[in-house]
Amino acid sequence: MPDTVTQFEHVIGLCRDLYAKKLQDYGPSWRIMRPRSVTDQIFIKTNRIRCLETKGESKIDEGIRSEFIAIVNYGIIGLIQLEKGYSDCEDITIEEALDLYDKYMTITKELMYAKNHDYDEAWRSMRISSYTDLILMKIYRTKQIENNQGKTIVSEGIDANYMDMINYSLFGLIKIEYGE
Repeated sequence: MPDTVTQFEHVIGLCRDLYAKKLQDYGPSWRIMRPRSVTDQIFIKTNRIRCLETKGESKIDEGIRSEFIAIVNYGIIGLIQLEKGYSDCEDITIEEALDLYDKYMTITKELMYAKNHDYDEAWRSMRISSYTDLILMKIYRTKQIENNQGKTIVSEGIDANYMDMINYSLFGLIKIEYGE
């Protein structure tokens, strides 16, 4: 039986490493993004994965792996933006941005561990393309909630959808890194 925690921590490390490097290059410039824009950015990344899965070829030298990493990182950015609101400038330090990343990744992975217990690692029997479709569905749900000014009647909110998108992407990364 694969060690889910070890695999999860490994792929989270890949994502966090890229996030930290991009913070060094660009700073927390993403602070200007409104949550709707973050959702659209995740849509672009997920749509590209679906196109690559459907077409079977890429004309850009980046594959599905890098897009899943981007979805994870934009999902965390989305959670940060939901908490802090967007800003007209870079109003946090790189260290604060890393601390917020760690805070929301911890919350997100704890949700995955709880769901994984209840679902008994069913995600391991799923295809990567199913994660793509589920992320797209979560994006459309999120857009609808955003159109409703964040209000839902019986459904989870935007934050829960971002966390699910992150976790589906982490599942995809585990399968890419360790094989089906």
